[in-house]
Amino acid sequence: MTQHPGPTQKMQQTATEVTLGDDLLRGADEIAKFMFGDVKHRRKVYYLTGEAPKGMPHFKMGSVICARKSTLLSWVAQQERFTPGE
Repeated sequence: MTQHPGPTQKMQQTATEVTLGDDLLRGADEIAKFMFGDVKHRRKVYYLTGEAPKGMPHFKMGSVICARKSTLLSWVAQQERFTPGE
């Protein structure tokens, strides 16, 4: 006999999917808007995800640069704690 997911399991799955969708930034424009407040800073995103010495955390879906808001916030907090020379 096949068991089907109950309403609670369906709700948990939906909540996880919504959380991922809310946390995901797709494309340099969305990342620039989140990080710098304006899409005109998308070149900074390309630099930070490419040739910058301390690159911004990101991943690609096909050719589209993507990042998680939560990961970017953690990365910024880590950069704030960093002391040069240590």
